[in-house]
Amino acid sequence: MTALTVSVPTEQLADDVRALLDPSLGVEVVLWKDEASTPEGPIDIVVPPYMKQGATLRALTALMPRLVQGQAIGYDGVADTLPAGLVYANASGVHETATSELTLALILVAQRGLVDVVRNQDRAVWTKSVTPGLADRRVVLLGYGGVGKAIAARLEPFEVEIVPVASTARDEDGRHVHGIEELPDLAPTADILINVLPGGEQTHHLIDDAVLSALPDGALVVNVGRGPTVDTAALVEHVQRGRLRVASDVFDPEPLPADHPLWSLPNVFITPHVGGLSEAMRPRIARLVATQAERMVRGEDPINVVIRT
Repeated sequence: MTALTVSVPTEQLADDVRALLDPSLGVEVVLWKDEASTPEGPIDIVVPPYMKQGATLRALTALMPRLVQGQAIGYDGVADTLPAGLVYANASGVHETATSELTLALILVAQRGLVDVVRNQDRAVWTKSVTPGLADRRVVLLGYGGVGKAIAARLEPFEVEIVPVASTARDEDGRHVHGIEELPDLAPTADILINVLPGGEQTHHLIDDAVLSALPDGALVVNVGRGPTVDTAALVEHVQRGRLRVASDVFDPEPLPADHPLWSLPNVFITPHVGGLSEAMRPRIARLVATQAERMVRGEDPINVVIRT
């Protein structure tokens, strides 16, 4: 007897979730690759495709599942697309480690001049230079949720000063977290500015020309949150003047057009929105989906719920 049905977008995820579930629970895992092949209901939990969930969300009116389980942490724009009467959970706990790894990689590439090292290797050129390094730098960290805390934990051994900033000031984990209203005063002190903030109206162009102008010459701007949190035109202008450096995983627009100036400017390192794309995602998203199914079979509320329409 089927107690609960879960749809997932890939055979791999279906196999991974099935392997974690106790067969006695009566959870059936079915495949729903795209909105063009809507499965016959009822479906209790729908897991849309990773990073391409818009069409699936719009097709949910015919199914009206009890839970929509996203595969990303961010959920900006979901409330505008999700049909009324549905519950949406994000993938908190799945991507924090991978995203923090990439953040550290972006910083080290920029601070140790590794872009030039790789280009020199391609030409078999042996050249040494002094680089800014990471030790003793002041890092202003915008966003102190799961990803922000994971980044802070990985930065600590590098002997940096970490200055967390969040929507409200507080003391947490033995740190003083500054309120976002303090950013204009903190920016001039930052050697490195890391943005981990989500998208949405409240954060749109939060890092604008005023904030970028307040950063000291040579400061590094790292964005692993959402592209629209940064005023791209202002950022380009500061980089063109040689004032700032950039190491970023997210952009506005995205994908970054081939003729965009950021591709060719010096002191810019680009990754194509791959913060969560490590092999750690596969087992972690499967565990989350299986956990949600098990909880709902037992009559418990799902975790990570961020939207109710």
